[in-house]
Amino acid sequence: MCRQSYKFADTSFYLEKKVNGAVKEILLTEKKGLIFRLQCNGGIRFSLIEMIRPTYLALGIEWCLRKESKLFFDVHLMVTEPERYIRDFVECGADSITVHAEACEDLERTIEQIREAGVKVGVSIKPATPVNDISHMLSDVDMVLIMTVQPGFGGQKYMEECTEKIREVRELIEAEDLDVDVQVDGGINDETMETVLTAGANLLVAGSYVFNDDLAKNVKHARERMDEIIRRID
Repeated sequence: MCRQSYKFADTSFYLEKKVNGAVKEILLTEKKGLIFRLQCNGGIRFSLIEMIRPTYLALGIEWCLRKESKLFFDVHLMVTEPERYIRDFVECGADSITVHAEACEDLERTIEQIREAGVKVGVSIKPATPVNDISHMLSDVDMVLIMTVQPGFGGQKYMEECTEKIREVRELIEAEDLDVDVQVDGGINDETMETVLTAGANLLVAGSYVFNDDLAKNVKHARERMDEIIRRID
């Protein structure tokens, strides 16, 4: 099996933060050339959190950024009945839609709907959800997202008990010789990055790790740190 490619979603942001500020920062960073240089190995990630009428805001952000960027748009729907939003996000430019296994009444049908919409499919599980709940669907998805914090807000500490779950998912993927990415979201920093990459993750999402202080400087540091770890584990 080919070695998985590693990617770093450096421009993750969440709706409970200052969205307008985040969007301006992303666009400003792209104009400086940072995101363009990361285009082959990075992307923009949108997280839609269940709140009062969040869809219009999130769709507006995605639509505006799609006109400015050719990056891969990874949309993470942390909502119940995510099938309500699939078509809208795809029409606004999503390249991938990830849904929570726990939030879908019929996960198999939701996966089919995403596939029928013509984009990549991701399925996510929360820290308390066993891998066994989705293991039979690995051949139907492009990515498994393992939440390593409780979904909902940034700045949380990485939950060490999730490391074994990352390892378990990677082993199942390799046992079936599947081309499926393993993404990790939650508590990523200099130390935990090595933990999750060694366990088998190849897509990392970071919010607080890069958005605090100097975004460009933090992204550069994160990329260098990731490259250093990958050289060692390869």
